[in-house]
Amino acid sequence: MEVEFRPDGKLRYANNSRYKNDTMIRKEVYVSQTVLDELRRIVEDSEIIQEDDSNWPEPDEQGRQELEIVQGDDHVSFATTKLGSMVQVQSSKDPEGLKNFYHLVQDVKCMALTLINAHFKVQPI
Repeated sequence: MEVEFRPDGKLRYANNSRYKNDTMIRKEVYVSQTVLDELRRIVEDSEIIQEDDSNWPEPDEQGRQELEIVQGDDHVSFATTKLGSMVQVQSSKDPEGLKNFYHLVQDVKCMALTLINAHFKVQPI
């Protein structure tokens, strides 16, 4: 699943479900400045910009989770294995940093899927 919030307000959503050879699901909507401001607040409050993924589990056969943030002069990119539960997070070499990442990703996914669902009235996968 990919989610992108652009500075002009465009929210892009893509999901390759791979269920029964299904095709890529793509949706685009424009969101207000208020929504972008709330997203910015969520990212800033998470303090993810100060994290370092060097002690997080490497992407593997389970999958890959990535997060890229461009905010003002800050540009950070994180990559780790696909996280399925907090148990994985707690057993990592950097549980606090990875927990921060895990919760931010969940918050951004929830926000994006709620906006897409409200606009298109589709059920997320």
